[in-house]
Amino acid sequence: MNIIDDIKHAYNKANVVEKIIYVNVFLFLITVLFKTFSVQWLALPSSFDSFLNKPWTLISYAFIHERLFHVLSNLLVLYYIGNLFLDFFTKKQFLNFYFLGAIVGAISFLSFNYFADKSGAPLGGASAAVSTIFVAIATKIPRYALRLRFIGSVELWVLAAIWVALSILQLANPDNGGAIAHLSGAVFGFIYAKQLDKGNDIGKWFEAILDYFTNFMKSKKDRPLRTVHKSKERASKNDVSISRQRKIDVILDKISKSGYESLTQEEKDFLFRAGKK
Repeated sequence: MNIIDDIKHAYNKANVVEKIIYVNVFLFLITVLFKTFSVQWLALPSSFDSFLNKPWTLISYAFIHERLFHVLSNLLVLYYIGNLFLDFFTKKQFLNFYFLGAIVGAISFLSFNYFADKSGAPLGGASAAVSTIFVAIATKIPRYALRLRFIGSVELWVLAAIWVALSILQLANPDNGGAIAHLSGAVFGFIYAKQLDKGNDIGKWFEAILDYFTNFMKSKKDRPLRTVHKSKERASKNDVSISRQRKIDVILDKISKSGYESLTQEEKDFLFRAGKK
């Protein structure tokens, strides 16, 4: 088994959080190798007019990281907090929070730049989506304590507050559109988690869209058609087998009544071929 097979095997065994991390790592490597292409076509433009020419960047930007520290910090938090998230929410809800958080962050980034009449660097990174997941689980179980090496137990709401505070500090930077996106993701995570506690899943519509595309891709595989084909093939083979056995029985019955010499040459040949199978 080569390294590609090992990666495929690991990806197939991974949970939804780990699969998102694998995609982020893969696209980070692509960005390292083809930085200009990745930033130009996958990062979110700061200009609304440029975004209209590349609408897919509303989501693709959340998988693009240019700096090693950026991708490591996001993915380490996503790994630990994301797996904790799955203990209290479903896999589909994780996808809702993650992708909708990224979309909300993107819309906030574009809106801020539009109304502030700013045109800074394009946006890339999973920070808005990770902030959504982080704040959502901290809203769900704020007093849950994580034991950190060299520090001890720290409640989840404290860690989430520190994470959000780092984004607030970034507002002082001239190019602060990214901080706006991160904070918007955090606010969305809080609102979404609170609504879920009330029994109102405000991301259900997005889940329906994901289910539609998932079912569409499954239907393209034509599994039922292959099953029917196999069933017909088996049925056909069974019919042939039954017909041969009946013919053999008739020939044997003829031998028992009139002897072998009473058989025609065709019957002798058929019995000879049947005896060889």
